Amino acid sequence: MTPDELAIIGREALSRIKHLGLYLKIDEKIQQTREIEEKMLAPNFWDKREEAQQLMGALSICKNVCNPYNRLCRQVEDFAVQCEFAKEDPEMCEEASAAWAKLSVELEQVELLSFLSGKFDGNNAYFSIHAGAGGTESCDWASMLMRMYRRWFERRGWKDEIIDIQQGDEAGIKSVTLRVEGEFAYGYSRAENGVHRLVRISPFDSNARRHTSFASVDVFPEISDDVEVEIDEKDLRVDTYRSSGAGGQHVNTTDSAIRITHIPTNIIVACQAERSQHKNRATAMKMLKARLYERQEEERRKEADQIRGVKTENSWGNQIRSYVLHPYQMVKDLRTDVETGNTAAVLDGDLDRFVEAWLKSTTK
Repeated sequence: MTPDELAIIGREALSRIKHLGLYLKIDEKIQQTREIEEKMLAPNFWDKREEAQQLMGALSICKNVCNPYNRLCRQVEDFAVQCEFAKEDPEMCEEASAAWAKLSVELEQVELLSFLSGKFDGNNAYFSIHAGAGGTESCDWASMLMRMYRRWFERRGWKDEIIDIQQGDEAGIKSVTLRVEGEFAYGYSRAENGVHRLVRISPFDSNARRHTSFASVDVFPEISDDVEVEIDEKDLRVDTYRSSGAGGQHVNTTDSAIRITHIPTNIIVACQAERSQHKNRATAMKMLKARLYERQEEERRKEADQIRGVKTENSWGNQIRSYVLHPYQMVKDLRTDVETGNTAAVLDGDLDRFVEAWLKSTTK
């Protein structure tokens, strides 16, 4: 790049970082960080453990936004200085151009945080996968998706825990719910809501015919106790059952697993993660509360759209991505048209290109 081109890029980078700071409300987050850190100095800070954990979560979110932003600010300022020097010393153009190649990627990554401005985007998430119609084929596809997503969670540095799992009759899984813990876990994971389609030569077909399988993904945020959702005990049907597992000493021999059905909405949640029925019920109730809150918010959004005269399409259950393994190799997101022929990488958790493209498209 020429010195003049670098000068323009340097000014644009400074403008972008300034705009990003306003959008991310960095000053407010810095003030919030100071207030929480002052509260942490109190000797009775941990007396109310749940409240303290919520504050620690809020502090972590603030730091995970502010720290990358502040680091990027310094890099952009250094780059702008390089661009100025390049005017006087053309030999520095190559060095500044190389610096921009790296800096532009980091700038885009931090800018991506501006697309995660939803109320619960910074929260942990509950991530459910359900096999569609098709028996063993769909159960195996659901199992493949579970592995893919757990690899993606690992790549992002998140932790996941299986809350409930129902094994398939012959292979794979009928359904699984995972609790995903990490910064902006819900904000990123919500991009995967919908139906996923697989086309391949079936390993279960002796005639080696091509099969199409479907599985759905449902993601909802973990919400704090201060969010009020009315749940009438009369509307609940609670069933207990024995936890499932692959066998061995960890299989529960008591009916400690809990399944709760909210009769008015037919929302069903289940938990078998703990040996204690009481703990499983508490987790299931927390999941139910989150599902009901999400349902209420969706109804409010639809009502607001009707008042404004906005025609919206019900996206629940819509197919969002195709994974074709035969007769060619291709994974394509049907919402953004992002595609790749490296199906092995995608099934091993390389999903960021699809998630980021969807997040950017939702703000247009």
